[in-house]
Amino acid sequence: MNNKVELNSEICCPKCGHKETEIMPTDSCQWFYECKGCKEILKPINDDCCVYCSYGTIPCPPIQLDPKACSDNCC
Repeated sequence: MNNKVELNSEICCPKCGHKETEIMPTDSCQWFYECKGCKEILKPINDDCCVYCSYGTIPCPPIQLDPKACSDNCC
Protein backbone atom coordinates (compact mmCIF):
# COMPACT_ATOMS: atom_id res chain seq x y z
CA MET A 1 0.00 0.00 0.00
CA ASN A 2 1.29 3.45 -0.92
CA ASN A 3 1.04 5.96 1.96
CA LYS A 4 2.35 8.93 -0.04
CA VAL A 5 -0.10 11.82 0.20
CA GLU A 6 -0.38 14.45 -2.54
CA LEU A 7 -1.06 17.89 -1.03
CA ASN A 8 -1.63 19.92 -4.23
CA SER A 9 -5.11 19.84 -5.73
CA GLU A 10 -6.55 21.99 -8.49
CA ILE A 11 -9.99 23.30 -7.56
CA CYS A 12 -12.33 24.11 -10.44
CA CYS A 13 -15.25 26.46 -9.77
CA PRO A 14 -18.51 25.05 -11.16
CA LYS A 15 -19.91 28.56 -11.59
CA CYS A 16 -17.20 30.31 -13.61
CA GLY A 17 -14.73 27.54 -14.47
CA HIS A 18 -11.77 29.26 -12.79
CA LYS A 19 -9.04 26.79 -11.76
CA GLU A 20 -6.60 27.32 -8.93
CA THR A 21 -4.00 24.94 -7.50
CA GLU A 22 -4.08 24.96 -3.71
CA ILE A 23 -2.19 23.16 -0.95
CA MET A 24 -4.60 21.07 1.12
CA PRO A 25 -4.44 21.17 4.91
CA THR A 26 -3.31 17.95 6.55
CA ASP A 27 -4.87 18.53 9.96
CA SER A 28 -8.48 19.33 9.00
CA CYS A 29 -10.98 19.34 6.16
CA GLN A 30 -11.83 22.53 4.32
CA TRP A 31 -15.59 23.03 4.20
CA PHE A 32 -15.60 26.38 2.39
CA TYR A 33 -13.52 27.83 -0.43
CA GLU A 34 -13.86 31.24 -2.08
CA CYS A 35 -13.29 31.10 -5.83
CA LYS A 36 -10.55 33.51 -6.82
CA GLY A 37 -12.33 34.13 -10.13
CA CYS A 38 -15.94 34.96 -9.26
CA LYS A 39 -15.84 34.98 -5.41
CA GLU A 40 -18.46 32.17 -5.22
CA ILE A 41 -18.29 30.31 -1.90
CA LEU A 42 -17.91 26.61 -2.66
CA LYS A 43 -19.19 24.01 -0.20
CA PRO A 44 -18.90 20.20 -0.32
CA ILE A 45 -21.53 18.39 -2.39
CA ASN A 46 -22.82 14.81 -2.64
CA ASP A 47 -21.95 13.98 0.99
CA ASP A 48 -18.26 14.74 0.37
CA CYS A 49 -16.26 15.66 3.44
CA CYS A 50 -14.60 18.77 1.96
CA VAL A 51 -14.28 21.07 -1.05
CA TYR A 52 -11.25 19.18 -2.36
CA CYS A 53 -13.22 15.95 -2.58
CA SER A 54 -16.02 17.80 -4.41
CA TYR A 55 -14.16 20.19 -6.73
CA GLY A 56 -10.49 19.20 -6.66
CA THR A 57 -8.38 17.03 -8.91
CA ILE A 58 -7.00 15.21 -5.85
CA PRO A 59 -9.12 14.20 -2.82
CA CYS A 60 -8.18 15.36 0.69
CA PRO A 61 -5.33 13.61 2.58
CA PRO A 62 -7.57 11.46 4.85
CA ILE A 63 -9.43 10.09 1.82
CA GLN A 64 -6.16 9.46 -0.04
CA LEU A 65 -4.98 7.34 2.89
CA ASP A 66 -8.30 5.52 3.35
CA PRO A 67 -11.03 5.91 0.72
CA LYS A 68 -13.62 4.65 3.24
CA ALA A 69 -12.62 7.28 5.81
CA CYS A 70 -15.32 9.78 4.82
CA SER A 71 -18.08 7.37 5.82
CA ASP A 72 -16.33 7.12 9.20
CA ASN A 73 -16.32 10.92 9.68
CA CYS A 74 -12.72 11.43 8.53
CA CYS A 75 -12.49 15.10 9.35
